[in-house]
Amino acid sequence: MPWALPTARHQLDATVHAVTSAAYFLTSALSGMRSSQLAELASGCRQQEQRPGGGTRCRLVSRRIKGEAFGGIEDAWVVTEDVHRAIATAEALTGVAPGERLFAKASNNSNSLYAALRTWVNGEAALRTWVNGEHGQRLGLEPLPDGPVNPRALRRTLAMAIAQRPHGLMAVKLHLKHVSVATAEGYAARPGGHQAAFATEVAAEEEAEHLRLTVAAYEDYQRGILPSGQGARALIGAFKTVDQILERHDAGPVTVIDDRRVERVLKAKARTLHIGIGNYCWFSDPGKALCPKLAGTPDADEPLMGMCDSARCPQATHHSQHRQIWADHAEKPRPSSWATPDSPSPHGPEPRPRSTVPPTSSPRSTPPDTLRRTLSDDTGTPERS
Repeated sequence: MPWALPTARHQLDATVHAVTSAAYFLTSALSGMRSSQLAELASGCRQQEQRPGGGTRCRLVSRRIKGEAFGGIEDAWVVTEDVHRAIATAEALTGVAPGERLFAKASNNSNSLYAALRTWVNGEAALRTWVNGEHGQRLGLEPLPDGPVNPRALRRTLAMAIAQRPHGLMAVKLHLKHVSVATAEGYAARPGGHQAAFATEVAAEEEAEHLRLTVAAYEDYQRGILPSGQGARALIGAFKTVDQILERHDAGPVTVIDDRRVERVLKAKARTLHIGIGNYCWFSDPGKALCPKLAGTPDADEPLMGMCDSARCPQATHHSQHRQIWADHAEKPRPSSWATPDSPSPHGPEPRPRSTVPPTSSPRSTPPDTLRRTLSDDTGTPERS
């Protein structure tokens, strides 16, 4: 191979072990499977399903061991294409027969074959040493940090990442196959213990992410990239107030406006941010919010993001990162039931629906004219009403 140096047999075996171990850890990190479920993955476990509309859904068939009778029961995990390719690579490298386990221990002398700190049976270093050594450097790989790595830690890290998204705790429950939604949503309900600690970590990560997004929106404002939507005027006014606060300083040495000072000023605004699929909701005044009125709960202390109509809500804004979401939604064909029939009905033309509700995976409302003009304009200046 032109990209490889001359390699001895034991070096080739070490490379196969390293790539197979990388496939193991990638599968663990991106799927959230437990170590017992990873150990049950066998050659031929990959499945692909063609979805309506042209999409593809990838699955891995394993066995669920925890909480089941001896031997477990068959179960399938929805995974990304990266995981699907990683398992295909492991199948090709290990050469095991269909139905045999991919990540079983090679012998009684190799403990935790795919643990992060193991040494190879043939004397080569562990995966971390292989990546951080001359092999990884030659391939341009990022060095792996020190510290233990195991499926339990990777599963928890994935749960934290999912929980930051809209309706994240419910998504954690569904993807990680918790027995009850209380396992994911009830972390804050029990005082003390791992559940309360998890809820605290989720809240801290969510607060940090909201602050980061608020600072990013403020930096866009400083560059002249303004938001659009009914709530754009109020958000721009808030950012102007931030400018005035940052300009104030006592007589004496010039005050340096660093990132930390900007974050402190914007922290209060970030607490009102709620992330929608195709918009931001700055829920600072429940009396102005549209979703509680639509739901008949005007005293709600949080927005109902599932009922968000961002084209009409006076606290919703659209930003540059939402452009592709709205563009994809606009290009989706309408269901056939909405189309006008070719032949007239004997009972006369059927009335067209007065309103339509897009699928839950798409933004709820049609992008307003101000957003369309903003998305096609490099400056993103909102239309004045």
